[in-house]
Amino acid sequence: MSTLKDGTSKDGTPADGMPEGGAASAGGGASRDGAPAGGSTLKERLSDGLYGAGWATVKKLPEPVAAGLGRRIADLTWKRRGKSVLRLESNLARVVPDATPERLAELSKAGMRSYMRYWMESFRLPTWSKERVERGIDIQDIHHLQEGLAAGRGVVLALPHLANWDLAGVWVTRCLGVPFTTVAERLKPETLYDRFVAYRESLGMEVVPHTGGSAFGTLARRLRAGGLVCLVADRDLSASGTEVTFFGDTARMPAGPAILAQQTGARLLPVTLWYDETPVMRGRIHAPIDVPESGTRAEKTSVMTQALADAFATGIAEHPEDWHMLQRLWLADLDERPASGAPAGAAGAERGGERAE
Repeated sequence: MSTLKDGTSKDGTPADGMPEGGAASAGGGASRDGAPAGGSTLKERLSDGLYGAGWATVKKLPEPVAAGLGRRIADLTWKRRGKSVLRLESNLARVVPDATPERLAELSKAGMRSYMRYWMESFRLPTWSKERVERGIDIQDIHHLQEGLAAGRGVVLALPHLANWDLAGVWVTRCLGVPFTTVAERLKPETLYDRFVAYRESLGMEVVPHTGGSAFGTLARRLRAGGLVCLVADRDLSASGTEVTFFGDTARMPAGPAILAQQTGARLLPVTLWYDETPVMRGRIHAPIDVPESGTRAEKTSVMTQALADAFATGIAEHPEDWHMLQRLWLADLDERPASGAPAGAAGAERGGERAE
């Protein structure tokens, strides 16, 4: 799933040892570390190898062993106190503003465990039976989705980076029997992108590449045919992102879900997910976000995207430890400048490299 762009924190964002998926600039520039765009750096090859090893090895482990391994990796990563863990705590401080430093540390540790649970589950999902998927997920208010599809108008499901959207996607395709379309931005190296596409297609998803400018048109056609589109939509650093108020400050979220709903008549549904103390992932499909009756397209898009942000904030506030946002999100954080003496342009390069949606 994506914002009309993928390569999100779950598809390659740095996580202190997890691979990084920033793509080089269009037209064949250089990657963030200066390597030619057409080649693969050692870090990129290592990333691809780590993902390949995960899919090949973790899915063969007994489930309790895989879960325990994920917790150990999460705890070791948390203890390192790297940039991603510190960024997660900074983001959580906005979500839980009255939290003490000790509480933030507890939340970030739980957050890294949640993040690694996502990975362990995702590596194993291709081996899960329909029955195992059904046992592993419980979604409330699915009637919003069923009614939208039954109306033949198409449905856009928009989610934040909460818990495991891949598991939710498998539940939709296997248990509800509903295919859907999502978008992926090309990762570096190409072999890593190919792994993710093959993985998600094996789970029953149609994956459309973001590059080339055809993604929006493909999604619109699927919706006009009464289909389902699923997009991760809580972070967009592009110039086309829509500014929203999110936990009391300004962030930018993708306009795509709202524009698709306006142009196709599709039903726009926010979805939030969370883990509890059981092996079951919980979720909720929120009430539809309607297109305003008046205003310009930009004004309607702003209202609808703010409504999405509000729904996301509700789910994130209730389960902050399951929000896997290990990058900058709020505009005030994006405006941070490098320390004195940093090379000119370093801030822009970092900001561009962090852009994962």
